[in-house]
Amino acid sequence: MLGRSRSVRLFSVSGIRVGVDVSWFIVLFLMIYLLSGPFRASLHSSDTVAYLTTVVSVLALFGSIIVHELGHAVAARRRGVGVERIDLYLFGGLTLMDREPQTPGEDFTIAIAGPLATAVVILVCVAADLSLVGPQRLLDAIELQSNIQITPALLALSWLIPVNVLLLVFNLLPAFPLDGGRIVRAAVWRATGERRRGAAAAARLGQALALALGGFGLYLLLAAGSFSGLYLAGLAWILYSEARASLARAAFTERVDGVRVQDIMDSEPVTISSELPASRALEEYFWRYRWPWFAVVEPDGRFAGIVAEADVQRAVDAGEGWVLVASLAGDERSGRIRVESPITALIGSEPLRRRGAVMAVDAEGKLRGVVTVEQLRRALTGAIGA
Repeated sequence: MLGRSRSVRLFSVSGIRVGVDVSWFIVLFLMIYLLSGPFRASLHSSDTVAYLTTVVSVLALFGSIIVHELGHAVAARRRGVGVERIDLYLFGGLTLMDREPQTPGEDFTIAIAGPLATAVVILVCVAADLSLVGPQRLLDAIELQSNIQITPALLALSWLIPVNVLLLVFNLLPAFPLDGGRIVRAAVWRATGERRRGAAAAARLGQALALALGGFGLYLLLAAGSFSGLYLAGLAWILYSEARASLARAAFTERVDGVRVQDIMDSEPVTISSELPASRALEEYFWRYRWPWFAVVEPDGRFAGIVAEADVQRAVDAGEGWVLVASLAGDERSGRIRVESPITALIGSEPLRRRGAVMAVDAEGKLRGVVTVEQLRRALTGAIGA
């Protein structure tokens, strides 16, 4: 799922930043507070043991959500989609990718990877439960029957299994922005050949689910004064907003349909040869053009990466002006896009936002042009005014 921009960093996994929105702490403390009592009753132990078991169980749940999002992230990277971070927030987790999927297969693969990761988490928990109580008493353990000696480990596992099953089923509901909705989008996209139709179908299903979920949440809130009702109503509002935004994007996509990256790019950008020494690159390019970075190309025209003035200057200051630019260039695979891609693939591009430009390459990886934020803005403004 595409994500938000503000979060508190927790850690990084394979270069992917994992963080939490401040709203996550609200759910964390509420879940610990609400579960402490039932956990204490099930364990028949001290308050300290019950509290620690609750904390570990809730953190394990959020850990399983991170695993879910990492499933999306790994699948996206394997498909050439850059992933910057994963954020946990009030209603779940989000994976921030640098672009939207560009084919139905890519869309489906990324969407299904999260539920598959959750399924693995469930299987691991079931296997651990089986090792503790055996196959004959697994269901009794999950239901916390009195004929089972409940230990902290067994309680945590027996709670995590049904909660993760519930999350898996919910995520697979065929409604955008849930994973099931993205699978629907990919299926309709594949059947019709038009992404906007898939997006529209999934978004309408998302709105219907949000209305049903919101109605049920309000019922629980008014009839029983349940906190769950308030939570469901809030979740429904988020789902409806995301689905409505997806419909708006689908309508906009229809207006710019047919406009490709190659139609708006600068087809003659200034580039630096990969075989140029750092000292000459500094004098002939950075000091001359006063630009903080340049695209680097191989002798055959293939895009070799981006070289920054700071890196070149550092090499020269260290007496290594003879070093070739190729060795100073970053790969920047996420900062490139195919020339035949629709310009909608640039909307929300993290490299475009960060650097102000994206490299346009052909099927062989040769640099054919550069697209800047200003060029994209003019193209989109023209489409809106048309």
